[in-house]
Amino acid sequence: MSQSVIRVEDLGKKYIIGNDQQANYQSLRDVITDKVKSVFSKQKQKDDFAEFWALKDVSFDIQQGDRVGIIGRNGAGKSTLLKVLSRITEPTTGSISIKGRIASLLEVGTGFHPELSGRENIFLNGAILGMGRKEIKSKFDEIVDFSEIEKFLDTPVKRYSSGMYVRLAFAVAAHLEPEILIVDEVLAVGDSKFQKKCLGKMGEVSSQGRTILFVSHNTTFVRSLCNKGIWLDKGQIKQTGSTSEVINNYLSSMHDQVFDENSEIHNSLNRRGNGNARFSKIVITDTNNIESPNFLSGQDIKFNFEVKINQPLSLLFASFIFKSPTGEIITNTRKQDVSVFLRPNEKDYTISFSIVLENTPFRAGEYDMYFWLGETPEKFFDVVDAILPPLQISTNKDEDELAYNPAAPYGFFDINAHVISAN
Repeated sequence: MSQSVIRVEDLGKKYIIGNDQQANYQSLRDVITDKVKSVFSKQKQKDDFAEFWALKDVSFDIQQGDRVGIIGRNGAGKSTLLKVLSRITEPTTGSISIKGRIASLLEVGTGFHPELSGRENIFLNGAILGMGRKEIKSKFDEIVDFSEIEKFLDTPVKRYSSGMYVRLAFAVAAHLEPEILIVDEVLAVGDSKFQKKCLGKMGEVSSQGRTILFVSHNTTFVRSLCNKGIWLDKGQIKQTGSTSEVINNYLSSMHDQVFDENSEIHNSLNRRGNGNARFSKIVITDTNNIESPNFLSGQDIKFNFEVKINQPLSLLFASFIFKSPTGEIITNTRKQDVSVFLRPNEKDYTISFSIVLENTPFRAGEYDMYFWLGETPEKFFDVVDAILPPLQISTNKDEDELAYNPAAPYGFFDINAHVISAN
């Protein structure tokens, strides 16, 4: 029978934010300066400093062997929760009960000393986890082999790339046999091959009865690894339950993130280009103009665009790219197929057009979308990178179990083939 290894009750984490100082981290110089200012200036207004609850009234229970995916939008409190559970920061309210040794991988270089070599940091991390030298040595070769940094093992880690950091940090965290493994979005730094390797290792760790907490924006990774989900929203738990149910509801809620000039994501920094033309609205519908977070494989999908023309242009091309959950480009529209003629002597006007993706060939899964406007690959006006919810494709066949799994060879497309001759 499973036993509870993490119990969180009414957890809260409060920060103080201010207009001119981070009140949480004032130096002696700042304190003296504020005292002097107060003599010659009016009393500070009450709203100079404000409370911000990164987490509030969070309660849940995790059993031994659970693989828990924690999802939510940026700023939902996911990383704060992991830092509190890892005892990197103290909670403001509530209680936490943890049974077992925790290994955390929260950001690049967590727990590493930059002046020490990779070899020395393996032993340092093991000691931090409470392991003896003999125990660490018994796992040493596996760690080095998994991290693929043997050539740089005796190099100070301050000279490592971010990818090398993550490979070694994950290898240490996963192989030194903690009862609880906590992994944040840091795996996004690695390449797709290493990401798959890490997912496979976490699955192996879980099969040994150890507990995993995994934060990721990649919901396909979470689906493939985790058996339970926690959805955080604005520092509070929105839903807990089966991974599939929690992710489906989360992605459906994200469909209110319409990309238009009035939305928060419209001014996202995750876009680039010279700005001669910019997407001002993107809405994805079926061919009856009904918005939906879900489409069937083989269904027509309609992409509706509004574009603001900021400089005189005679022609622009539009394209969109689909990426796999591990970041590979799997297909894109050909720009010559989607050309829009403009008013060559005018600027500061908006045009609208739609593109229909016919007979969507994708297998069940989730696919990030990248939208592009430009004249040539070298001269582009606007690129919007994966700030809309991923395109969700499902199937009405009895083969949903074949939905994309990073460890499975099912691919991304269904293709038709038949024998035309046989001897």
